[in-house]
Amino acid sequence: MEFKGIKKLSEGHFITRYDISYETVDGKEKNYEIISRNHNIQDYEELHGPKADAVVLMMHSLDGQRLLINREFRMAAGMWVMNFPAGLIDPGETADQAAARELREETGLRLVSIDDRLGESYSAVGFSNEQNVCVIGKADGEILPSNSTVEEIEAKWYTKAEVRELLKTEKFAARTQAYCYLWSRE
Repeated sequence: MEFKGIKKLSEGHFITRYDISYETVDGKEKNYEIISRNHNIQDYEELHGPKADAVVLMMHSLDGQRLLINREFRMAAGMWVMNFPAGLIDPGETADQAAARELREETGLRLVSIDDRLGESYSAVGFSNEQNVCVIGKADGEILPSNSTVEEIEAKWYTKAEVRELLKTEKFAARTQAYCYLWSRE
């Protein structure tokens, strides 16, 4: 595959739509549609992005027996979806700082510890170059309603048995579904 160029088609507040032109190994000219958090991609190297755009929080209770999952209305799906707390990393903010802030904003909980971080991964590699960092840790406190008026979020702690039932009945974000499946089977 040979990259030929990139063209910005439209720019929104949070994402920009691009067309990438390329040539396949058999010499066919193709066009690939993507969205990006980067509003000014000029060349192939800029597709990769210098750092993660967002953080995903995989939070456990202090005793490790419960997992925090948000039930969130996601406009793109037009329905409620089970998802981990997550959000954009603000300019000048580290992933750890964003994790603590997003956890507090979406759930009211306090980030107690970060036990691990997964390397950067793509949120939806089929159509976006958005990268995130997954933070695994522990949280504590009282769950409060989200302080956002643009996001409808209901946070709750779940046991392994409860997660196994949710996996049968609820729609999930893919990364949340995969982690929940593995965690609930331990």
